[in-house]
Amino acid sequence: MGFSTPSFGKSAEGRSGSTVTNGKRLRILVVNWQDRRNPAAGGAEEHLHQVFGRLARRGHRVTLLCSGWSAGCRTEDVDGIRVHRTGGRYTFNVAAPLYCGRHLSDERFDVVVEDLNKVPMLATRWADARARLLIVHHLFGATAFREANVALASATWLFERIIPAVYRGLPCVAVSRSTRDDLVQRGLDASDISVIHNGVALDDLGPATNRFLEPTVAYLGRLKKYKRVDLVLQAVALLRERGMEAKVIVAGKGDARQTLEETARGLGILDSVRFAGFVPDHEKRDILARSWVHALTSPKEGWGIASVEASACGTATVASDSPGLRETVRHGETGLLVPHGDVEALADALARAMEPAVRDRMGRAALAMAARFSWDGVADAIEEMLRSLVDAPS
Repeated sequence: MGFSTPSFGKSAEGRSGSTVTNGKRLRILVVNWQDRRNPAAGGAEEHLHQVFGRLARRGHRVTLLCSGWSAGCRTEDVDGIRVHRTGGRYTFNVAAPLYCGRHLSDERFDVVVEDLNKVPMLATRWADARARLLIVHHLFGATAFREANVALASATWLFERIIPAVYRGLPCVAVSRSTRDDLVQRGLDASDISVIHNGVALDDLGPATNRFLEPTVAYLGRLKKYKRVDLVLQAVALLRERGMEAKVIVAGKGDARQTLEETARGLGILDSVRFAGFVPDHEKRDILARSWVHALTSPKEGWGIASVEASACGTATVASDSPGLRETVRHGETGLLVPHGDVEALADALARAMEPAVRDRMGRAALAMAARFSWDGVADAIEEMLRSLVDAPS
């Protein structure tokens, strides 16, 4: 079955964010690897709760089936969503269909949404519902080998190979054009894929009245090997060799922190780097808004949400010219793009972006761009799509 309409094929940019409340209340089952309270939660979980939490507040009945962890409750309400947890990080795809059959089989869902962010869970095959939707953030591909051990990376890569056979013909939402293109290259039909960009919490962000006194580079996100935060540290060390001193704030948690600290020490810049760990929203805004530039050097992202958050704080981003990031950073306007892994080019771009006149000009442009992305608009677009799927003839 193909599914495509002009409105769904566009992003949620420019939507008013008005609440869509017409029609019956939907019974929605979302299957995701994690929920936002999981210690390993990231951008996909933020998207899930921002969107489906809004739908729950609009009166829809939203159930989330996800993995658990040692201190997590089996069931609880989070953001108006009824959360069921089963299995763990590496067993969820086996535990989930068994749990669904035993505990959720009487729910009679209108639609099941599989939130694909790690490996396929095949929920659109085993969850019983009138309609089905796949949401895809990004696929690892060969990037998995930069993060995980060979066995785990190989399993991820092999799981992704089954995507065309399992999901071809299903309606799909991709959070960026690059993710859509990736899916098409893997064998899905472009006419089945709609692009609905992620949003940002605009009310919680905004520019600061003053920058840090010293040139400051900010990174905010998970500290994972594949994020390549080490490139930022290398570039700042190179700037020091050139006679330009800059501070670095690394905000976030993850298993790469110790390695990054050792890298900073080895480069001789540990005295200029602050590892802030996890920061609450108000501190995140302060870091992004007061820094002179934001840096994001991943080789691949589904959607560079951190760069949009920096833009919403009036701060430009220097990023790798890689899938996902080139959609959220307009080169020369709201930030600068550099070849991934080119430390010389990265250092040049950071220095350029921190020139006060350039910093302020790109910061204003970034702020104007970010104003077009809202979670209300994303929720509107997905709610509209879910209604259309449920109301479509069988």
